[in-house]
Amino acid sequence: MRRRDFITLLGGAAAWPLATRAQQAVVPVVGFLHPASVHAAGDQLRAFHQGLKEAGFVDGQNVAIEYRWADNRTDQLPALAAELVRRQVAVIATVGTSAFAAKAATTTIPIVFVGGEDPVKLGLVASLARPGGNLTGINWFAGELAAKRLELLRQLVPAATRVAVLVNPAFATLTEITLRDVGAAAPAMGLQIQVLNADTSREIDAAFEIIEREQPDALFVGPGPFFNSRRVQMAQLAARYAVPAIHTTRLEAEAGGLMSYGPSLTDAYRQVGAYTGRILKGAKPADLPVVQRGNAYEKCPSNGHFFRRVQRM
Repeated sequence: MRRRDFITLLGGAAAWPLATRAQQAVVPVVGFLHPASVHAAGDQLRAFHQGLKEAGFVDGQNVAIEYRWADNRTDQLPALAAELVRRQVAVIATVGTSAFAAKAATTTIPIVFVGGEDPVKLGLVASLARPGGNLTGINWFAGELAAKRLELLRQLVPAATRVAVLVNPAFATLTEITLRDVGAAAPAMGLQIQVLNADTSREIDAAFEIIEREQPDALFVGPGPFFNSRRVQMAQLAARYAVPAIHTTRLEAEAGGLMSYGPSLTDAYRQVGAYTGRILKGAKPADLPVVQRGNAYEKCPSNGHFFRRVQRM
Protein backbone atom coordinates (compact mmCIF):
# COMPACT_ATOMS: atom_id res chain seq x y z
CA MET A 1 0.00 0.00 0.00
CA ARG A 2 1.34 3.43 -0.90
CA ARG A 3 2.08 5.82 1.98
CA ARG A 4 -0.41 8.41 0.69
CA ASP A 5 -3.18 5.80 0.48
CA PHE A 6 -2.36 4.58 3.98
CA ILE A 7 -2.54 8.11 5.44
CA THR A 8 -5.85 8.72 3.65
CA LEU A 9 -7.26 5.46 4.98
CA LEU A 10 -6.05 6.22 8.49
CA GLY A 11 -7.55 9.71 8.37
CA GLY A 12 -10.87 8.32 7.16
CA ALA A 13 -10.91 5.74 9.94
CA ALA A 14 -10.33 8.45 12.53
CA ALA A 15 -13.01 10.71 11.06
CA TRP A 16 -15.67 8.01 10.70
CA PRO A 17 -16.39 7.57 14.46
CA LEU A 18 -16.50 11.36 14.86
CA ALA A 19 -18.98 11.67 12.02
CA THR A 20 -21.06 8.85 13.44
CA ARG A 21 -21.16 10.45 16.88
CA ALA A 22 -22.11 13.79 15.31
CA GLN A 23 -24.93 12.14 13.39
CA GLN A 24 -26.19 10.37 16.51
CA ALA A 25 -26.11 13.61 18.47
CA VAL A 26 -28.71 15.24 16.24
CA VAL A 27 -31.21 12.36 16.38
CA PRO A 28 -34.15 13.69 18.44
CA VAL A 29 -35.32 11.73 21.46
CA VAL A 30 -39.02 11.36 22.24
CA GLY A 31 -40.17 10.52 25.74
CA PHE A 32 -43.17 8.19 26.02
CA LEU A 33 -44.87 8.27 29.41
CA HIS A 34 -47.65 5.76 30.17
CA PRO A 35 -49.50 5.18 33.47
CA ALA A 36 -49.92 1.42 32.90
CA SER A 37 -47.63 -1.26 31.47
CA VAL A 38 -46.34 -2.12 28.04
CA HIS A 39 -48.92 -4.93 27.97
CA ALA A 40 -51.68 -2.30 28.10
CA ALA A 41 -50.47 -0.63 24.92
CA GLY A 42 -50.14 -3.38 22.31
CA ASP A 43 -51.76 -2.22 19.07
CA GLN A 44 -51.88 1.34 20.36
CA LEU A 45 -48.11 1.48 20.63
CA ARG A 46 -47.81 0.26 17.04
CA ALA A 47 -50.29 2.96 16.04
CA PHE A 48 -48.12 5.57 17.76
CA HIS A 49 -45.14 4.39 15.72
CA GLN A 50 -47.30 4.52 12.58
CA GLY A 51 -48.22 8.12 13.29
CA LEU A 52 -44.56 9.00 13.70
CA LYS A 53 -43.76 7.22 10.46
CA GLU A 54 -46.46 9.17 8.62
CA ALA A 55 -44.73 12.32 9.83
CA GLY A 56 -41.38 11.03 8.54
CA PHE A 57 -39.83 9.55 11.70
CA VAL A 58 -38.85 5.93 12.31
CA ASP A 59 -37.65 4.72 15.70
CA GLY A 60 -34.03 3.64 15.52
CA GLN A 61 -33.38 5.53 12.29
CA ASN A 62 -34.00 9.25 12.65
CA VAL A 63 -35.66 9.32 16.08
CA ALA A 64 -35.13 7.52 19.39
CA ILE A 65 -37.86 6.78 21.94
CA GLU A 66 -37.38 6.61 25.69
CA TYR A 67 -40.22 4.66 27.35
CA ARG A 68 -41.36 5.09 30.92
CA TRP A 69 -44.10 2.79 32.29
CA ALA A 70 -45.75 3.35 35.69
CA ASP A 71 -47.25 -0.19 35.79
CA ASN A 72 -50.53 1.21 37.20
CA ARG A 73 -48.68 2.92 40.06
CA THR A 74 -49.73 6.45 39.30
CA ASP A 75 -47.72 7.77 42.25
CA GLN A 76 -44.59 6.92 40.20
CA LEU A 77 -45.53 9.22 37.31
CA PRO A 78 -43.93 12.43 38.68
CA ALA A 79 -40.56 10.70 39.10
CA LEU A 80 -40.79 9.13 35.64
CA ALA A 81 -41.68 12.47 34.08
CA ALA A 82 -38.74 14.09 35.86
CA GLU A 83 -36.43 11.44 34.38
CA LEU A 84 -37.54 12.35 30.87
CA VAL A 85 -37.00 16.04 31.58
CA ARG A 86 -33.47 15.33 32.83
CA ARG A 87 -32.93 13.29 29.69
CA GLN A 88 -33.73 16.50 27.78
CA VAL A 89 -36.09 14.78 25.36
CA ALA A 90 -37.43 16.83 22.46
CA VAL A 91 -41.10 15.90 23.04
CA ILE A 92 -43.02 13.96 25.69
CA ALA A 93 -45.95 11.83 24.51
CA THR A 94 -48.34 11.04 27.36
CA VAL A 95 -51.41 8.92 28.04
CA GLY A 96 -54.22 9.79 30.43
CA THR A 97 -53.15 10.92 33.89
CA SER A 98 -49.48 10.98 32.90
CA ALA A 99 -50.14 14.32 31.17
CA PHE A 100 -50.52 16.00 34.57
CA ALA A 101 -47.17 14.66 35.76
CA ALA A 102 -45.47 15.80 32.56
CA LYS A 103 -47.03 19.26 32.78
CA ALA A 104 -45.85 19.63 36.38
CA ALA A 105 -42.34 18.54 35.38
CA THR A 106 -41.72 21.04 32.56
CA THR A 107 -43.06 24.24 31.06
CA THR A 108 -40.70 24.21 28.09
CA ILE A 109 -40.56 20.69 26.61
CA PRO A 110 -43.53 20.10 24.24
CA ILE A 111 -46.09 17.59 25.52
CA VAL A 112 -48.61 15.66 23.41
CA PHE A 113 -51.38 13.90 25.32
CA VAL A 114 -54.23 11.51 24.65
CA GLY A 115 -57.00 11.76 27.22
CA GLY A 116 -60.59 10.76 27.75
CA GLU A 117 -62.04 14.01 29.10
CA ASP A 118 -62.21 17.67 28.05
CA PRO A 119 -58.63 18.93 28.55
CA VAL A 120 -59.88 22.49 29.06
CA LYS A 121 -61.99 21.42 32.05
CA LEU A 122 -59.03 19.45 33.35
CA GLY A 123 -56.77 22.49 33.11
CA LEU A 124 -54.31 20.98 30.65
CA VAL A 125 -54.85 23.60 27.92
CA ALA A 126 -56.35 27.09 27.70
CA SER A 127 -58.68 26.21 24.82
CA LEU A 128 -59.16 23.51 22.21
CA ALA A 129 -58.45 25.78 19.24
CA ARG A 130 -55.50 27.57 20.84
CA PRO A 131 -54.04 25.37 23.55
CA GLY A 132 -51.34 27.83 24.61
CA GLY A 133 -48.36 26.77 26.68
CA ASN A 134 -46.46 23.58 25.87
CA LEU A 135 -49.32 21.03 25.64
CA THR A 136 -51.64 19.80 22.91
CA GLY A 137 -53.10 16.45 22.00
CA ILE A 138 -56.13 14.25 21.42
CA ASN A 139 -59.42 14.11 23.35
CA TRP A 140 -61.12 10.81 22.52
CA PHE A 141 -64.30 11.18 24.64
CA ALA A 142 -63.75 8.09 26.81
CA GLY A 143 -65.34 9.68 29.85
CA GLU A 144 -67.91 11.85 28.09
CA LEU A 145 -69.71 8.83 26.62
CA ALA A 146 -70.38 7.14 29.95
CA ALA A 147 -74.10 8.00 29.98
CA LYS A 148 -74.46 6.71 26.42
CA ARG A 149 -72.85 3.41 27.38
CA LEU A 150 -75.27 3.03 30.26
CA GLU A 151 -78.17 3.73 27.91
CA LEU A 152 -76.99 1.03 25.50
CA LEU A 153 -76.57 -1.41 28.36
CA ARG A 154 -80.13 -0.62 29.46
CA GLN A 155 -81.37 -1.35 25.94
CA LEU A 156 -79.46 -4.63 25.89
CA VAL A 157 -80.98 -5.70 29.22
CA PRO A 158 -84.35 -3.88 29.33
CA ALA A 159 -85.45 -5.63 32.53
CA ALA A 160 -82.35 -4.55 34.44
CA THR A 161 -82.78 -2.67 37.71
CA ARG A 162 -79.29 -3.05 39.24
CA VAL A 163 -76.02 -2.41 37.44
CA ALA A 164 -72.52 -2.96 38.83
CA VAL A 165 -70.02 -0.29 37.80
CA LEU A 166 -66.40 -1.41 37.81
CA VAL A 167 -63.84 1.40 38.09
CA ASN A 168 -60.13 1.75 38.81
CA PRO A 169 -59.55 4.13 41.75
CA ALA A 170 -55.90 4.61 40.75
CA PHE A 171 -57.08 6.78 37.86
CA ALA A 172 -58.95 9.17 40.12
CA THR A 173 -59.97 11.83 37.60
CA LEU A 174 -61.37 9.41 35.03
CA THR A 175 -63.10 7.39 37.75
CA GLU A 176 -64.67 10.51 39.26
CA ILE A 177 -66.00 11.61 35.86
CA THR A 178 -67.37 8.14 35.09
CA LEU A 179 -69.18 7.81 38.40
CA ARG A 180 -70.53 11.35 38.15
CA ASP A 181 -72.01 10.80 34.70
CA VAL A 182 -73.29 7.29 35.35
CA GLY A 183 -74.74 8.34 38.69
CA ALA A 184 -76.57 11.25 37.07
CA ALA A 185 -77.98 9.15 34.21
CA ALA A 186 -79.02 6.04 36.18
CA PRO A 187 -82.15 7.34 38.01
CA ALA A 188 -83.87 8.41 34.79
CA MET A 189 -83.36 4.87 33.48
CA GLY A 190 -84.71 3.28 36.64
CA LEU A 191 -81.32 1.83 37.55
CA GLN A 192 -79.54 1.41 40.85
CA ILE A 193 -75.75 1.53 40.75
CA GLN A 194 -73.32 -0.58 42.75
CA VAL A 195 -69.71 0.62 42.54
CA LEU A 196 -66.90 -1.94 42.52
CA ASN A 197 -63.20 -1.02 42.60
CA ALA A 198 -60.29 -2.91 41.08
CA ASP A 199 -56.66 -1.89 40.77
CA THR A 200 -55.05 -5.32 40.32
CA SER A 201 -55.82 -8.59 38.57
CA ARG A 202 -56.74 -10.15 41.92
CA GLU A 203 -59.12 -7.29 42.67
CA ILE A 204 -60.84 -7.91 39.33
CA ASP A 205 -61.34 -11.53 40.40
CA ALA A 206 -62.70 -10.31 43.74
CA ALA A 207 -65.10 -7.90 42.02
CA PHE A 208 -66.55 -10.72 39.94
CA GLU A 209 -66.95 -12.85 43.06
CA ILE A 210 -69.11 -10.03 44.44
CA ILE A 211 -71.03 -10.01 41.16
CA GLU A 212 -71.60 -13.75 41.46
CA ARG A 213 -72.81 -13.38 45.04
CA GLU A 214 -75.04 -10.30 44.63
CA GLN A 215 -76.28 -10.99 41.10
CA PRO A 216 -76.56 -7.53 39.49
CA ASP A 217 -78.40 -7.53 36.19
CA ALA A 218 -75.50 -6.09 34.16
CA LEU A 219 -71.96 -4.77 34.39
CA PHE A 220 -70.62 -1.39 33.29
CA VAL A 221 -66.81 -1.45 32.93
CA GLY A 222 -65.23 1.98 33.30
CA PRO A 223 -62.52 3.29 30.96
CA GLY A 224 -58.80 3.22 31.59
CA PRO A 225 -55.57 1.58 30.42
CA PHE A 226 -55.57 -0.96 33.25
CA PHE A 227 -58.92 -2.48 32.30
CA ASN A 228 -57.85 -2.41 28.67
CA SER A 229 -54.78 -4.45 29.59
CA ARG A 230 -56.96 -6.99 31.46
CA ARG A 231 -59.64 -7.23 28.77
CA VAL A 232 -59.24 -10.98 28.19
CA GLN A 233 -59.53 -11.71 31.90
CA MET A 234 -62.69 -9.62 32.22
CA ALA A 235 -64.30 -11.11 29.12
CA GLN A 236 -63.71 -14.62 30.45
CA LEU A 237 -65.06 -13.76 33.90
CA ALA A 238 -68.15 -12.06 32.49
CA ALA A 239 -68.84 -15.15 30.40
CA ARG A 240 -68.24 -17.49 33.35
CA TYR A 241 -70.66 -15.60 35.58
CA ALA A 242 -73.10 -14.89 32.75
CA VAL A 243 -73.27 -11.15 33.36
CA PRO A 244 -73.88 -8.89 30.31
CA ALA A 245 -71.22 -6.19 30.23
CA ILE A 246 -70.40 -3.09 28.25
CA HIS A 247 -66.84 -1.82 27.75
CA THR A 248 -65.19 1.32 26.44
CA THR A 249 -63.03 0.21 23.53
CA ARG A 250 -63.42 -1.99 20.50
CA LEU A 251 -60.36 -3.93 21.67
CA GLU A 252 -62.27 -5.17 24.71
CA ALA A 253 -65.13 -6.37 22.53
CA GLU A 254 -62.72 -8.08 20.16
CA ALA A 255 -61.18 -9.85 23.18
CA GLY A 256 -64.56 -11.45 23.88
CA GLY A 257 -66.47 -8.72 25.68
CA LEU A 258 -70.19 -8.63 24.90
CA MET A 259 -70.42 -5.02 23.74
CA SER A 260 -68.39 -1.83 23.54
CA TYR A 261 -69.07 1.78 22.74
CA GLY A 262 -66.33 4.34 22.38
CA PRO A 263 -63.89 6.04 20.05
CA SER A 264 -60.99 4.27 18.37
CA LEU A 265 -58.19 4.32 20.92
CA THR A 266 -55.79 2.97 18.29
CA ASP A 267 -56.54 5.91 16.01
CA ALA A 268 -56.00 8.32 18.91
CA TYR A 269 -52.51 6.91 19.51
CA ARG A 270 -51.73 7.23 15.81
CA GLN A 271 -52.64 10.89 15.95
CA VAL A 272 -50.45 11.39 19.03
CA GLY A 273 -47.58 10.01 16.95
CA ALA A 274 -48.45 12.30 14.05
CA TYR A 275 -48.59 15.37 16.30
CA THR A 276 -45.29 14.35 17.91
CA GLY A 277 -43.74 14.19 14.44
CA ARG A 278 -45.08 17.62 13.52
CA ILE A 279 -43.53 19.09 16.66
CA LEU A 280 -40.20 17.42 15.85
CA LYS A 281 -40.40 19.23 12.52
CA GLY A 282 -40.77 22.58 14.26
CA ALA A 283 -44.48 23.04 15.01
CA LYS A 284 -45.35 24.56 18.39
CA PRO A 285 -47.91 22.88 20.67
CA ALA A 286 -49.62 26.22 21.23
CA ASP A 287 -50.41 26.37 17.49
CA LEU A 288 -51.76 22.80 17.17
CA PRO A 289 -55.48 22.56 18.07
CA VAL A 290 -56.58 19.73 20.32
CA VAL A 291 -58.10 17.03 18.12
CA GLN A 292 -61.55 15.83 19.16
CA ARG A 293 -62.10 12.19 18.29
CA GLY A 294 -65.60 10.77 18.39
CA ASN A 295 -65.33 7.71 16.15
CA ALA A 296 -67.55 5.41 18.18
CA TYR A 297 -67.93 1.68 17.79
CA GLU A 298 -70.56 -0.73 19.07
CA LYS A 299 -70.33 -4.48 19.01
CA CYS A 300 -72.65 -7.21 20.21
CA PRO A 301 -71.92 -10.81 19.16
CA SER A 302 -75.59 -11.73 19.63
CA ASN A 303 -76.24 -9.07 16.99
CA GLY A 304 -73.91 -10.59 14.44
CA HIS A 305 -70.89 -8.48 15.40
CA PHE A 306 -72.66 -5.23 14.59
CA PHE A 307 -70.59 -2.04 14.56
CA ARG A 308 -71.76 1.53 14.31
CA ARG A 309 -69.47 4.47 13.68
CA VAL A 310 -70.34 8.01 14.70
CA GLN A 311 -68.14 10.81 13.41
CA ARG A 312 -67.74 13.84 15.63
CA MET A 313 -64.96 16.32 14.91
